[in-house]
Amino acid sequence: MAADTRSSRRSFLKTSLVGGAAALAATKLPVAMAADAAPAAAEVGGAASRVSLAAGDDRAKIAFDSLAPFKKEIAAAIGSKRVVLKPNDVIVDVPLCATNAENLEGILEFLHSIGKTDIAIAESPANGTAMEAFANYGYDKLAAKYNAKLVNLDAEKYRIVYCIDQKDMQPHAVRVATMMMDPANNYVISAAKLKTHDLVGITLSLKNVVVGAGIKDSGAGLGRRGAGGGRSDKPLIHGGGVYGINYNLFALSARLHPDLAVIDGYEGMEGTGPVNGTPISQKVCIASTDWLAADRVGAELMGVDFDKIGYLSYCAKAGDRGQADLGKIEIVGPPVKDYAKTYQLPRQWEQITSWQTPPATA
Repeated sequence: MAADTRSSRRSFLKTSLVGGAAALAATKLPVAMAADAAPAAAEVGGAASRVSLAAGDDRAKIAFDSLAPFKKEIAAAIGSKRVVLKPNDVIVDVPLCATNAENLEGILEFLHSIGKTDIAIAESPANGTAMEAFANYGYDKLAAKYNAKLVNLDAEKYRIVYCIDQKDMQPHAVRVATMMMDPANNYVISAAKLKTHDLVGITLSLKNVVVGAGIKDSGAGLGRRGAGGGRSDKPLIHGGGVYGINYNLFALSARLHPDLAVIDGYEGMEGTGPVNGTPISQKVCIASTDWLAADRVGAELMGVDFDKIGYLSYCAKAGDRGQADLGKIEIVGPPVKDYAKTYQLPRQWEQITSWQTPPATA
């Protein structure tokens, strides 16, 4: 990026974002079974990966700055594809559990700075509709400002993948949004958060994409069946317990993964995430074109033992999903140790980590 362009973009983040933040403040926002699996975008094996770490007091600016080191490769990888920006809106009315609008603003401004304007903000929350989440969290204002399309994944075309349920160890058909697994036409960005999770320990860039891609019928709630009889396929991805969910996330990661991970840690969630946890201030953002490397660094920033996170450990052992060896991950920016914190873990931690012990055989 030329010096004058960089200056212009940074001026934007210091000036117009003040107005944008004020406008958003007016809304009172609190702060698998994959036979045709394709390898992840990152080179794996012995190759090193880069993860960018940015820190500061401006949430949008650190998102922009975390992406800047990958400017050329992101622009080339997107090419003429549509960008699918996937926030992490677990439910529609708890702002702490959701991707903050200022984080999305920094990503959208970066995309425009590299000439990418064909953008869809796409989501399928566990409850309610995506449009409710978009309005509640201020994304509608961003869509208008950046001419981005707001997409309810539950209303889009879908494909069938298969997940296991540990209760019967049988394959179950799961509907997932085609938009999230169409690499020929879409470039998927996971706009995730640093959060604990009461089933798998932590949820970062991968889980945001895999579970978010599972769709539900109108009227479906948090369970498999809503009060109106609508079905949600998200619980099927959860696999009936710690063995099922970790395996399904691993298996589906071959086909359902972000091309670019952006993980907001400006204000993370600790304790009983991904919805009922409490805030923890960290003021960081990480980005990488290797989603596994990004999630690995995310675990380090949270003070969590990566080897105890089942699905990520499986992905690391597979050897074809990305880089999980910290010794082979180049950190662009300040040292991770300077910003690492020890997140309070979910009270179910012993159960969460029981995936390490094989279930009793019949």
